[in-house]
Formats: sequence, C-alpha cells, structure tokens
Amino acid sequence: MASSSYSNSPCAACKFLRRKCMPDCIFAPYFPPEEPQKFANVHKIFGASNVSKLLNEVLPHQREDAVNSLAYEAEARMKDPVYGCVGAISVLQRQVIRLQKELDATNADLIRYACNEMPAANPQFARRMGHGRGFL
Repeated sequence: MASSSYSNSPCAACKFLRRKCMPDCIFAPYFPPEEPQKFANVHKIFGASNVSKLLNEVLPHQREDAVNSLAYEAEARMKDPVYGCVGAISVLQRQVIRLQKELDATNADLIRYACNEMPAANPQFARRMGHGRGFL
C-alpha cells in the first residue's frame, strides 16, 4: 500500500480533482502521486464519488484489493469499451480450449507412435496386446 507525503505533494486523485489532499484522504493510500493515470482511468470509468463511496463501504484491509480491481477493470474498459475485462477473459478461455485440443491431438499422436514402436522393440508385449493375431 503506497502512501503519499501530505505536506509535499497531493495524491493522484486530489491532484486530478484539483483539491487539497487532507491527511485523512480516502484516496491517498491507493493513488500515489507517481501514478496519475491509474486514478484518471478509474475516475473516467467509475467516477470519483462512486469510488469514494465504495472505499468507505469496504473494510480497510480490503481496500487495496478493491482499488487494484477497479484499476484493472478501468484499464480494460479503456482498451475495450464494449467488453472490458470480459473480452480479455473470453480471449484467454478460447486460447485454453484451443491449446487443450492441441495437447489432446499431440498426446494421441504420441500414443499412436508409442504403439507402433513397441511391437518391434518388445515382441512379447506385442503378443500380449494382440498384435500378430489380426487385432488392430
């Protein structure tokens, strides 16, 4: 959790909103002055008032996670205004399905290769597996 130096520079939120950053600023621990774009994105998507209300309703030990989630969702929404982070999740799910199919096909090829190589290497195994008796 980042903290801002109240006497030197206001947090990114107060600087963006052009107001004085007070010692009890709800934004200061989560929007340090060196991360202005983080607050700008969150403000544009959710609004400062809504974020302030949300942070006041969330337990203090959960606020950092809440802000990180809001920042991620806001950035995703900026990149993809229609689908936001759901679009990224969908792309990753399709990639997992494609890679699982590729892995299944590769495993099937490996099994076929292993079955074709085993009878030559181990004739006794081939007899037990039915090779030479018209099975296959």
